[in-house]
Amino acid sequence: MQNAEITDAHGDCDSLIWISGATEGIGLGLARNVPYLNARVVNLSRRPHPDHESVFLDLADPASWDDVGSHFADNLTRFRGSRAIFIQNAHMKGMTGFVGEVAPDDYARDIVANVAAPLRLAEMFVRAVGESGFAGEAGLVLMSSSSARSPTIGQSVYCAGKAAQEMWVRVTRRELALRGKDNIWVTAVRPGFVDTALTRHVAAMADSDYPIASQMRRQMEQGIGVMDIDTAARQIWDALPTDQSLLLFGEQVRQPS
Repeated sequence: MQNAEITDAHGDCDSLIWISGATEGIGLGLARNVPYLNARVVNLSRRPHPDHESVFLDLADPASWDDVGSHFADNLTRFRGSRAIFIQNAHMKGMTGFVGEVAPDDYARDIVANVAAPLRLAEMFVRAVGESGFAGEAGLVLMSSSSARSPTIGQSVYCAGKAAQEMWVRVTRRELALRGKDNIWVTAVRPGFVDTALTRHVAAMADSDYPIASQMRRQMEQGIGVMDIDTAARQIWDALPTDQSLLLFGEQVRQPS
């Protein structure tokens, strides 16, 4: 995959949309339901997207973060459209399990990919908007989860990462307001219980390692409170842009009390 530059073919696009992890799950739904006409969609992922240009991103590899940051900066400097949005959706399938029982290298990689990477990528986008001089609408979405507030057993890094993203959004919104950067909006999204490869991955685990796994399987089998990726994506797009720090779309599976 090569880092794509704005070419003559994209020079007249009105919306520039980056979506990390656009090859599957909610990211795939977001990419194929972009509501803006004449939009250029860029996938940030380890895999190329069949319908959109792609830039390589490995959440566990900080060198690839720098390449994405350069892509933000280079393209925003050239962009003459009215809207630029980055949706940080990608998530590396981490090592679900109890603290102290997961292999240490895997646990460390999970922290890098799912706690550090989303915050660094988000900061790079905000920085690129400011330094490029882009004055149109600039939007940033961080994909969160009800796990940001619910201590889900077996998901210590996942919960911590989502909580960190929501607090980062709250702080950043205040900083942008103090600097008078009114063209930039920032929000976190809790999309609800969505049927994705990630949810099926954890739902297949043993309850001894992930106590809500069997409950998740039952809900998916019975279709209770579960959304498909396109429904989830359309709900998110319909709510943007927003002046809210957090958008809620239903709840994920709750841990038994």
